[in-house]
Amino acid sequence: MTDEQLLRYSRHILLDELGVEGQERILATHALVIGAGGLGSPAALYLASAGVGRITLVDDDEVDFTNLQRQILHTQARVGMAKAESGRQALRAINPDIAIIPLRERVDDGRLAKLVSAADLVLDCTDNFATRHAINRACVRHKKPLVSGAAIRFDGQISVYDLRRSDAPCYHCLFPEAADVEEVRCAVMGVFAPLTGIIGAMQAAEALKLAAGIGESLAGRLLLLDALSMAWRSVRFGKDPACAVCGVGLLQA
Repeated sequence: MTDEQLLRYSRHILLDELGVEGQERILATHALVIGAGGLGSPAALYLASAGVGRITLVDDDEVDFTNLQRQILHTQARVGMAKAESGRQALRAINPDIAIIPLRERVDDGRLAKLVSAADLVLDCTDNFATRHAINRACVRHKKPLVSGAAIRFDGQISVYDLRRSDAPCYHCLFPEAADVEEVRCAVMGVFAPLTGIIGAMQAAEALKLAAGIGESLAGRLLLLDALSMAWRSVRFGKDPACAVCGVGLLQA
């Protein structure tokens, strides 16, 4: 690290669990952040400020006036701009020494395979089940850790799927894909602004722990937050041997 980096990240380096080696691992990490909205905003901001060396930010949408209530990457002056580019400008203002790759596109299975294979870890900050399942399939295929969050109304959730491990459950193990699942989006149902900040910041925390190789992740645990009562609940879950995505037979095939 340079003298400037030693100063910038000094409060990380002072942590015995992190130190210089942990910070260097963070600097060498490539994080793929899919979604630059309510969750992706705080997640990407903390990854950038913490020194994740390469951040690919993917979103196909534009900044809308209604986003400003919670999507803190964006400003009123950037309404109408592509969210990926608006995010790039915000992250670059915080840390100009990292690489930020903004991609304005809606990703499908084929594109996700390429993006996920090139990254060290993936943050799912999207708001629909189809994309979440597509991201999960790509992470299972390429054995990349996935940090997944969700927020709607006053309810939030977060978990980690460490797909580098053969015994780790995937997103499909916990939330099987089904055609009759009802989509619930904040555009229709609303969302409490700080809730997205809480969950998004926790996604960044889990991603940084994975990058640095420290602590215990949320793998095998789903944290649920009721922000009205500010009550957390933890649910443990395991791998489904019959999972259609990561089942034992499929991985051995």
